[in-house]
Amino acid sequence: MVTLDSSAAWQTARRIVSANRDVLLAIAGVFFLMPQLVNALLPMPQVMPGMTPEQIGEAFTGFYTSRPLLFPVLLLLTLPGLVGHLTMLTVLLDRDRPTVGGAIRTGFQFLPSYLAVQFLIALALFVMLVLVTGVLSLLFIPPAIASAIAIVGAIYPLLRLVMVGPEMIVRKVPNPFRAIGFGLGRTRGHFTSLLLFFMPAVAIFVVIFGLVLIFVNPLLALVVHGESLRLISEAIAAVLTAIGQTYYAAIVASTYNQLGPVGGLGDAISPSNPS
Repeated sequence: MVTLDSSAAWQTARRIVSANRDVLLAIAGVFFLMPQLVNALLPMPQVMPGMTPEQIGEAFTGFYTSRPLLFPVLLLLTLPGLVGHLTMLTVLLDRDRPTVGGAIRTGFQFLPSYLAVQFLIALALFVMLVLVTGVLSLLFIPPAIASAIAIVGAIYPLLRLVMVGPEMIVRKVPNPFRAIGFGLGRTRGHFTSLLLFFMPAVAIFVVIFGLVLIFVNPLLALVVHGESLRLISEAIAAVLTAIGQTYYAAIVASTYNQLGPVGGLGDAISPSNPS
């Protein structure tokens, strides 16, 4: 069985981002950065320090209930990110070496199928979380601990399905059920390797993201205040997220390639063929 070399996968991810930097940054700007900047302009619920989870839930419920059109808008703003992810995967993995326009068309073409996949995954995870939390509660385990255990358990299916997007793009599979099947097959026997690769990568991004905002926000507060401070902070967060999404797509693509070629696609990692 193919062994995932996380070090080689990370080095490959860095090389393909460097080799395709201009294209990937353009895609990230359009599909990740701009929607987040638009999202920053929308009103948000007011969450004050010291609020209990119940109070936070009531604040969110009351806020969106009083603005029925806002929640659908927020949902629509998530679609560009999905298209952007599929577009980046197309640029990095499609052996036909499409143009940027062609990659974007592919992203839109597979968006309905990818949305269906996300819905199926979310539905399965919801059912799993409810069942696991319910069973653990029957064992008199405190609800907070039961929920934590269920969330940790959700990591397994999420990592097993991380290759669904690449499978759709490389194999040209619009059927969400077939794509899920291919994705599960692709990651079979690699859960531990994927966990040891993806979890540190996500943790590093979260730490960098948090540290940048921790240091930048107090400096911004010296020169700007109120809504201007919030908008600038949101813009910085959007830039960091766009960069993180770019590297995430590169990591997914390089990992897919590490797990072995499909139909002679071993050289399909990048149109620039970095080595």
